[in-house]
Parts: sequence; C-alpha cells; structure tokens
Amino acid sequence: MKRGTIITIGRQCGSGGHEIGKKLAEKLGVPYYDKELLRLAAQNSGLAPENFEMYDEVPTNSLLYSLSLGNYGMAMHQFDIPIHQKIFMAQFETIQSLADKGESCVILGRCADYALSQREQVVRVFVHADPKARVQRLVQQYSDLNEKKAADQMVKTDKRRANYHNFYADTRWGSSDSYDLTVDSLKTGIDKTVELIAQYAELRFPGE
Repeated sequence: MKRGTIITIGRQCGSGGHEIGKKLAEKLGVPYYDKELLRLAAQNSGLAPENFEMYDEVPTNSLLYSLSLGNYGMAMHQFDIPIHQKIFMAQFETIQSLADKGESCVILGRCADYALSQREQVVRVFVHADPKARVQRLVQQYSDLNEKKAADQMVKTDKRRANYHNFYADTRWGSSDSYDLTVDSLKTGIDKTVELIAQYAELRFPGE
C-alpha cells in the first residue's frame, strides 16, 4: 500500500469494527486512531480531555455554522459555540493534521471519511452485519448483556452514530454510495475482513 494512504472505518455496533481496525493497522504496520484521536484532539485544542469522552460521537441539534467559515481553529476561538461543536471541530482539525503528515494510518469513526473528503489517497470503509449476528456477538463479548439488552444497546448506538455522522457530513451513514467498500464482517469473519480491506487498499493505492 502506498505511503500516505489513510483508511477510515465506519461501523455498525456489534460488527467488530474496533477489532478490525486494530488488526488492520497491525497488519499494515501503521498507527491506529480510535480513543487515541480524542487524546490528540484534547492536546491540540486545549479543551479538557473529559469533554471528548463525554461528547464522543454525540449528535447535536444546532447548526454548525462555523464550519462554513473555512477557518476551523479561528471559528472555535472567536465564537461562543456549544461544547459538542467545539469537540467535533477539534477532532476535524486533528484528523486533517494527521493527513498532512503524509503517513498512512487507520481511523475509526468520528466522521473521518468526511473530514478527509477532499483528500485523494483515502479508502472509506463501512463494516456492517446482520442484526441477529451482531446481537449474538455482543452477548458473547459482554457477560452483563442478554439478547434484549444487547439489541437495545445496538439500536441506540447505531442511531447515535448515524445522527452524528449525518448532521456533520454530506454523506449518509451506512449508505453504500458513501463508501469505497462495504463489508459484512460477520459473514466473512473478522480476520478475512481485515485481509479484504488490506487487499482493496493495495489495489487502490499500490505500494511503490
């Protein structure tokens, strides 16, 4: 895979997106950004780290007018905007700065596909699976969840992620035409999904 290629992963709850992203980064020998992105955004913005945990991928109901100004850092400091919008903008800038370094990486969620929409060397992936299969995976992973609780958590998490993405981005969360590659991870299996994404990235941006 060509140096500087960034793989973004959107995922349904219970589809194994976190595990896939981590294993993919390990396979490719590149950094993986999930919760680490929150720490970097807090460090770069000066906002309290606990705010990033609290508002991580949480949708907002008010218009993010500041983005239209084009200067995200200036907008964040000059306008009295809600904290969740500051959090989004800080993450947006951090994702951009990672891309500016010219190094490959894997980024999980947080509208990274949208933040990098003007970049050419990006592979946008969405990981999904049948709801029943995802419920079973959640039950197996978490001992405190039965099928009903797992199903409720899955629906709520997916709704939150969809609302967050659809508010900020100009593409639809989970819609096949919003991504370069969509994969049913629980049909192919976690490890084979990792292989599939790695092979696709190599086909799109061959190593030099």
